[in-house]
Amino acid sequence: MISEIIKKGHLLIAEPSILGDLSFNRSVILLADHNAEGSVGFILNKPLDYSVNDLVPEVDATFTIYNGGPVEQDNLYFIHNIPELIPNSVEISNGIFWGGDFEKTRDLINNGSINKDNIRFFLGYTGWDANQLETEMSANSWIVIENSYKNNILKKSSSDFWKEQIMELGGEYLIWSNAPENPMLN
Repeated sequence: MISEIIKKGHLLIAEPSILGDLSFNRSVILLADHNAEGSVGFILNKPLDYSVNDLVPEVDATFTIYNGGPVEQDNLYFIHNIPELIPNSVEISNGIFWGGDFEKTRDLINNGSINKDNIRFFLGYTGWDANQLETEMSANSWIVIENSYKNNILKKSSSDFWKEQIMELGGEYLIWSNAPENPMLN
C-alpha cells in the first residue's frame, strides 16, 4: 500500500525514472530511521560479491553482503529479526532490528544459532539530511510503501524484489516491470 507518510520501517521503491544512478536504480530500501534531522536506510536488493567471512574472517559463515548505500561503504552494518539473542539492538519496526553487540552476533553465527534468514549484512547505508528525502519524494524519485513482509523481509530474494514491488503497484508501473535496466540498451 502506497503511503503519503514517510516513517521508519517503510520501504522506499525507486521510481523507474531513476536510470543513471548506479546506487539507487531499481533499489528497494528499508528505512531504518526517519526524524527531523534526516533519514537512514539500507538497500535490500543489491548483493555484492562478498560474504561476511570475506570481510570478517573470524565469522564462520558465507552470508552475502549487500550494498547498503553510498554512505560509509567501509563500515559493516546489519539488520536482524532476533533481538532476544542480540543485545543492544534497536527496533526499526515490525520485528526488524538494527545492529547490536557484534561480538555476541559473531559467536551466535559461529555456533549455528543465527542463519541467513535471521540477519542481513550491508556495506554502507543510504542517508538523507533533514528534508532531503521529502524533496526527493516531491521530485517523484521514490514510492513509499508499508513493509507488509514485517520481519520476514530478510527472507525475500534480492534479485527480483524491485520488479515484484513494481508489479504489485500495477497500473502505469506494469510496463516497467519487464523493461531492461537501461532502456537505452534495448
